[in-house]
Amino acid sequence: MPYTRGGAVDRSDVGALVRSAVDGDTAAWKALVEGLSPLVWSVVRAHRLSEADGHEVYQTVWFRFAQHLGRIREPDKAGSWLASTARNECLKVIKGLRRLTPTDDPQLLDRVSEDRTPEQSVLDSEEAAERSERVRRLWQEFEALGERCRQLLRVLISSPPPSYQEVSAALDIAVGSIGPMRQRCLRRLRSRLDARGAL
Repeated sequence: MPYTRGGAVDRSDVGALVRSAVDGDTAAWKALVEGLSPLVWSVVRAHRLSEADGHEVYQTVWFRFAQHLGRIREPDKAGSWLASTARNECLKVIKGLRRLTPTDDPQLLDRVSEDRTPEQSVLDSEEAAERSERVRRLWQEFEALGERCRQLLRVLISSPPPSYQEVSAALDIAVGSIGPMRQRCLRRLRSRLDARGAL
């Protein structure tokens, strides 16, 4: 029987997968990692860590999960356990940061492939500039939302979408408050974009 559907673990199977992984089933462990990694990453993204710190947190979370695998009291809620652990690890990293770390990434952004005509390159760059401007305006308005809205929306757009219990564990928000808060945040974002003709 396949453990995954469309690359994502079926949430109703999580408990069974955890129990199988405890018994040494490597396919079950792989299904858990593949299916629940997007949730872990969504929590990391919500805390806006650097790429290096984000990878460190991701690895630490899965290491702790492996360490505690046989001691997790409610295997069906492994997603909530991972979300809560990811949140705690992110907060540890944030508390440990004492200064800004400048990047020394030498990556060049505007490379043009040599097999494209100059005309095609101009058209492509104009289209890319338009798309980039729309995305820039969207993120500009997104960043103007409150911190809680930004965190919540970042977690909710992860794929597969986390359950409200997982969101609650990740962000320390009451389950009953998530839906109304999500609607308020999206309405606020929409009205900001409409007011500026940004869509």
